[in-house]
Amino acid sequence: MARILVADDDGEVRGMIREMLERAGHEVIEASNGVELTRLFYQNPTDVVVTDIIMPEKEGLSTILELKRFIPDVKIVAISGGGIAPPRNYVDWAIACGADKGFIKPFERQEFLDAVEELIAS
Repeated sequence: MARILVADDDGEVRGMIREMLERAGHEVIEASNGVELTRLFYQNPTDVVVTDIIMPEKEGLSTILELKRFIPDVKIVAISGGGIAPPRNYVDWAIACGADKGFIKPFERQEFLDAVEELIAS
């Protein structure tokens, strides 16, 4: 069992990811934006961070850059449904900022879980 921090400003998306990860046997902590994500992570680091890219208060790209600067080995999965730019652009930017994996919403459940398991094992 791993501890996973999930940040998304959409409560339904967070809940769906939480349920998916808990059914796979993981403990899940939720955050609604990047400010909350970084506060929770620094208080009690998790095995994996899953972050949306477009969020209020502090978006995912700056959150990824900050986490990777201070904790280079943190495992991060970025997710995006898009915004001003197409979702693929945001995912590509997240990978360039240091995310280990990236997914466009909606994503395939098993593919997402496999990626999380791969990061936990690495």
